[in-house]
Amino acid sequence: DEDKIVKKKKSDERRSHGALCAVTAANMNTVVPKILFGGGKLATRARIQCIVKSTFSETRLVPALNDLLIANPSPAAVSRFRMGWLREVDLDPKGGLRDGGGSGLTSGHGHSSLADPQLLPRNQDGTVTRFGGIPFDVENSLNVWSSGLWVSTATGSSAAMAAAGGKHMDIYSSDLQYLIREHMIENVPNKDEVRNLDKGMLKNDQHLHLRWSSQKGRIFIDGSHLMHNLELGDEILIDAKAPPLALYSRSD
Repeated sequence: DEDKIVKKKKSDERRSHGALCAVTAANMNTVVPKILFGGGKLATRARIQCIVKSTFSETRLVPALNDLLIANPSPAAVSRFRMGWLREVDLDPKGGLRDGGGSGLTSGHGHSSLADPQLLPRNQDGTVTRFGGIPFDVENSLNVWSSGLWVSTATGSSAAMAAAGGKHMDIYSSDLQYLIREHMIENVPNKDEVRNLDKGMLKNDQHLHLRWSSQKGRIFIDGSHLMHNLELGDEILIDAKAPPLALYSRSD
């Protein structure tokens, strides 16, 4: 239910930090009645939308409140994928856009690259893909060899993302943050340009795109208890378009 409001109670302080909990065992007798009679601090938190497109299916995953880890089923192993950004397009049958794409870091036609165009090969034809029947141009694509990709919300930015080298975000931000884990760029000629794409912010109107290039992969959703398997050639769309979660939080 998109309008569901969550009231969380921290039940076991030995096992849970309870960062999102408005109520503890020590104060529930005063806080719960306050919430029931219209008090309390109600706010919304952004969640991650993730859609996986396979050969014959398109799967919308459960929204993630904290983070996604997209990696090999054994996250310490090498993960290969192509990462880029999606821009919705009006597909002209006479135009040059086509399904496919080159290698390395490229930029979509008509848009300036994040890197120096003299250093990077430019894909003149563009690359088009579709999610939900809507065509998107894949821009600024980058082939990645790494230990996978972290994507987090503002809520999850203080956990695994921060430990991996990301930054803390305002908890009510609607943006997302991404970070490539242990990116292998030793043999890349334009290391500085590629390194600049190692991590960054994904604004709430942007879409991140991955094409999985390893035989097997896995998306871990808010930890290891919920996951989705990937196969070679699967495509992934990531953005902040999931319904936000309304919850009561502690007032201090």
